[in-house]
Amino acid sequence: MKGAAVADLFRPVLGADAPITVRAYDGSVSTPARGGSVATVDVRSETALAYLAQSPNTLGLARSFVSGHLDVDGDLYTALTAMSELTISDVPPRTLAEMALRLAPVRLRHRHLAPPAEEHRQTGFMHSKSRDADAIAHHYDVSNRFYELVLGPSMAYTCAAYPEETSSLEEAQYTKHALVADKLALKPGMRLLDVGCGWGQMSMHAAEHHGVQALGVTLSRDQALWAQKEVARRGLSDLVEIRHGDYRDVAETEFDAVASIGLTEHIGRAQLRSYFSFLYSKLRTGGRLLNHCITRPDAHHRAHADPFIDRYVFPDGELLPIGHLVTRMNGAGFEIRHEENLREHYSKTLKAWSANLDAHWDECVAEAGEGRARVWKLYMPACAVGFDLNNIQLHQVLGVKLDDMGRSGFPLRPAY
Repeated sequence: MKGAAVADLFRPVLGADAPITVRAYDGSVSTPARGGSVATVDVRSETALAYLAQSPNTLGLARSFVSGHLDVDGDLYTALTAMSELTISDVPPRTLAEMALRLAPVRLRHRHLAPPAEEHRQTGFMHSKSRDADAIAHHYDVSNRFYELVLGPSMAYTCAAYPEETSSLEEAQYTKHALVADKLALKPGMRLLDVGCGWGQMSMHAAEHHGVQALGVTLSRDQALWAQKEVARRGLSDLVEIRHGDYRDVAETEFDAVASIGLTEHIGRAQLRSYFSFLYSKLRTGGRLLNHCITRPDAHHRAHADPFIDRYVFPDGELLPIGHLVTRMNGAGFEIRHEENLREHYSKTLKAWSANLDAHWDECVAEAGEGRARVWKLYMPACAVGFDLNNIQLHQVLGVKLDDMGRSGFPLRPAY
């Protein structure tokens, strides 16, 4: 770019002190102001600059990465950790103005540049059934084979629970399902409602290991089809039903337990009261709810997802502080009996998924396309950084529907 070294244009966004080297297509190189470099950002074409000109923040950088016009030489987790505290608000207004002036010719030349095909914008009323279905289809109805390669045999797309530092992903996912089953006190003959069931692994675990009659519900057609076939393959059709639909359309009641694993993040603040009230209405007296979801650590952290996550990964996602969730759950009638934070476990889970993606990169690209694979390559280590730095958390909250005499049915000291 005439009159300015391209590498220098990226430095204000990455941070003058970030231990990152920038190498650009015009031959320019920008090194950290002090100290060594942990990774190199490779700006491959002017299109990367154009995306940055459109959105001089994480969304612009993400568009450049997903489209392949920008890449990172080195470990992405390490690079993102180095840049983790940098946001557009850290860039002085004068510097932003200078960047806008320098990038104006690029923006003009690429004024018709569209975002990568993987970017998704939601339409319609927030959290209407149709809009929620569209958001779920965007992320999940891609390729079940792609998810098999990334998630591994457990096919569980939620935080695992690692019993030991050295435990495998499969051991940790089994432990998570066992932990949920223990908290819900599942026993033969009980009925479980598994809302947002994904590929049905919690429902199948409950049936296979505890003799429970389970109903799993998912908005993803691809997930439902995969899970239905897996239920039949395991010989669990007499115990497990996987239903494609909205959890709000479940008419059955008097369940002994409800598992909500990874669904609350998609509900939204405005719908929480009705969400927990609906789940409360599905339970018999003495029934339990286990709510497992990502949260933000306090009310000061951003509620809505980063623009990259919102456009490319989880449209309409909203994270709330755990205190707010507990208050809403309690307000719906539940007595809160147990709560724990598993954020370190989610970081380990994401790193294991990233390792699977790297190990099966060519197959993943063949299944879902390079752009989609690059979304995952970026978002998983970015989220792992978030959990490690306590920018996001993962909580399990256990509640019970008391009887008229206030009895919970809990033992004095549960094993978990």
